[in-house]
Amino acid sequence: MTNNFPKMPEFKVNQSKNGYEIRSDVLGMAKDFVEKEYSMKFAGWEMSAKKDPVTGELINTVAAPQFPGLEQILETAEKMYGFVNQSTTTKK
Repeated sequence: MTNNFPKMPEFKVNQSKNGYEIRSDVLGMAKDFVEKEYSMKFAGWEMSAKKDPVTGELINTVAAPQFPGLEQILETAEKMYGFVNQSTTTKK
């Protein structure tokens, strides 16, 4: 005799992450955020660049965005982690 009933979905309990895993996740999110922000700024800078028709030199009145370093990623991660750690109070 065969069982024709569909298989029930499995329920997996999400084990809570330790502090190291949470900080690692936040650092990854900060890195992604900073990279995307830089990419958008660079695309805007690139679109604003023009070539001089006579000399062929690149003319741009806007400074190119600076590539983000570790300090900027860590600052962003600290801000994100601080937001997560804020105590939540509900005002009525």
